[in-house]
Amino acid sequence: MTHSHFSRVLKYVNIAIALLLIAAAGVAYWYVWRPLPGDSGTIGAPTGAPVSVAYDSLGEPHIRAANLEDALFAQGYVTAQDRLFQMDGLRRLAAGDLAEIVGPGALESDREARGMRIRRVAEEAYGAIPAADRAALAAYARGVNQFIRTHTDSLPLEFTLLGYKPRPWSVVDSIIVTLHMYRDLTTTWRDEIAKRDMLAGGDRAKVDFLFPAGTGRGPQPGSNAWALAGSRTASGKPLLSNDMHLEYSMPGIWYMTALQAPGLDVAGVALPGTPGIIVGHNQRIAWGITNLHFDVQDLYIEKFDDRTGRYLYKGQVEQARAEREIIRVKGQAPTEMLVWVTRHGPLLLSEGTNRLTLRWAAAEPGVLQYPFLDINRAGNWQEFTAALSRFPGPGSNFVYADRDGHIGYHAAGKLPKRSGYRGDAPVDGSSGQFEWDGFIPFEQLPSVYDPPSGAIVSANQDVFPAGYPYPVNGNFAAPQRALRIGQLLDARGKWRPDDMLPVQTDIYSGFDQFLAKQIAAAYDRRHVANPGLDPAVAMLRNWNGQMDKDIAAPFLITLAFQYVRTAAAESASPNNGAKYEFTMSPVAIERLLREHPEGWFRDYDEMLLRALADAVDEGKRILGPDLADWKYGNSMNIVVPNPVVSHVPLVGKYFNLGPTQMSGSGRTVKQTTRTLAPSMRMNADLGDWERSLLNIQTGQSGQILSGHYKDQWKPWYEGKSFPMQFQKVDAKSELRFVPQ
Repeated sequence: MTHSHFSRVLKYVNIAIALLLIAAAGVAYWYVWRPLPGDSGTIGAPTGAPVSVAYDSLGEPHIRAANLEDALFAQGYVTAQDRLFQMDGLRRLAAGDLAEIVGPGALESDREARGMRIRRVAEEAYGAIPAADRAALAAYARGVNQFIRTHTDSLPLEFTLLGYKPRPWSVVDSIIVTLHMYRDLTTTWRDEIAKRDMLAGGDRAKVDFLFPAGTGRGPQPGSNAWALAGSRTASGKPLLSNDMHLEYSMPGIWYMTALQAPGLDVAGVALPGTPGIIVGHNQRIAWGITNLHFDVQDLYIEKFDDRTGRYLYKGQVEQARAEREIIRVKGQAPTEMLVWVTRHGPLLLSEGTNRLTLRWAAAEPGVLQYPFLDINRAGNWQEFTAALSRFPGPGSNFVYADRDGHIGYHAAGKLPKRSGYRGDAPVDGSSGQFEWDGFIPFEQLPSVYDPPSGAIVSANQDVFPAGYPYPVNGNFAAPQRALRIGQLLDARGKWRPDDMLPVQTDIYSGFDQFLAKQIAAAYDRRHVANPGLDPAVAMLRNWNGQMDKDIAAPFLITLAFQYVRTAAAESASPNNGAKYEFTMSPVAIERLLREHPEGWFRDYDEMLLRALADAVDEGKRILGPDLADWKYGNSMNIVVPNPVVSHVPLVGKYFNLGPTQMSGSGRTVKQTTRTLAPSMRMNADLGDWERSLLNIQTGQSGQILSGHYKDQWKPWYEGKSFPMQFQKVDAKSELRFVPQ
């Protein structure tokens, strides 16, 4: 090939490459850049008066409106700008409509959602919720729909990749999104199945021992919240902290928002798809939330005729109602599903000859309401608790503080009143002996106001006192996190908001250090020539209990605990050890190792050393033969994928989070596992709101080319936060809605 010919070929190749790059840039502009949220300018909208939205450096909208409905309209619009695909995904996941856009891989999820009747429950609730709640939800929906209607040709990239357009938003959709959170935080029926199986094959006394305060398959979504009185802070006014622990997602579940309208001046985090603020503060009060974990679901074993839908109740034949569900499936014919609904609820499971129905507090008539705007406007403890009394669930711990110096705590939610049973295993539905007698009165739920200690700590622990007048069951967390928070708060005084971040990111596990010392002591008592275990024992003996990603001991003790836990469960219920993964298991295991009750193990030391040997063997299979090379973080290497864009060849992976090695565990204050972590952190200063701190896990926007797509991930990971702008907003841009 001559030089001139080569030059011509090279020229054509370069032209082709340039054309491809131009085409790619055009595609990127049209489908990715063009749909980015608008954060400045003027938009004509069906509002009653002008509305301003000031965006700060994190992309948080600070909405100011002349009336509440306009404020909520704007909230719906700006949230949809950043999170429309997430909102649509949440309503589809909850209602059982995912297979319609992603195909048969989502059928199992859709069937469960349809079986729980989530959309039907929401539709039934729509007509029963108070008119003021319905009006607020409707104003928000109008804002979402204004965005959808004016952006049909510039929707977020995910809609283009999946080939569909979102249907209009409705009040029912917002109720469905709240039911998604309700289900996520209260689904315990699988726990009942697991405990039933352990009871069927085991020793009841031992099985009950392993469930000391409920049934929790852990780690469960949880949270930390605490309040300190002014006597313990630098400002002399209370401090309130909250970090809610939920599953990783891209984008994260929370959307930072501030709302101002007559009678409303509030800031914090909102749940995309719903109006108002879920956790935050207004001019007078601050509040945080953790999951109460009280059991609000029961399974009933019914005497049921599959052919006719008839079943027995108190010796009488009753007829179940038949509901037919059509599940649309992308790429194939729709699937039909029949759901029988009994007096207890839908027929959820068929196991051999057993037919099990599910009763769920959220599905009870008249339960669902939306009190968050009342919470947002509360100015004192009395108004706050009056709003909480309407809170339907999920059962929650609310921690409170106000500018007058008061702190408080109140459990809230509709919690079943059971009589003669706990609800920890399936019960006979035909007898009529295991019914709910309404709900525990709000006034009788655990609460405290201005405790003498000057501190309130909630970390999903069991808050129900001994002798509580109603049976208590739930997947409560072991108390170690709450105890650790209390120890850290007691270690000093004069607390400031930024001092709380090291508490929220603390990675010490008292239980795991206790277990490490127990294993080392067992090795000392029964020392035999075993060079293979010497390095492991030395590692555990010298470990400080920090679940640090850069060291080996947390990885080893995590494996050892799994083997100890399984050994205890096997002793209680042979061949069922793998089913015991409960959140209260550290409490049961610690009690076993301290008290050594008879009948469990022939030799406790032998059991511990066998667990250690098994843990070492498994660790070598996972991380290699040399313990000196192990790192806990190699087993806690987290990737948070974009649910759609991650599947795009070559470039999709760049829009994921991670891989990132994590410190912490399900038993540390910074509750971190392979599936969940702190989803936000707030530290509210009641002495000066402008000193408050707030950050979320990923960023404000779900749009992949937005500067706020994942700008908070690195600070979140490093335990840093940002000023929670309230009255003094450093606006980087302003969007205005003007009446059309």
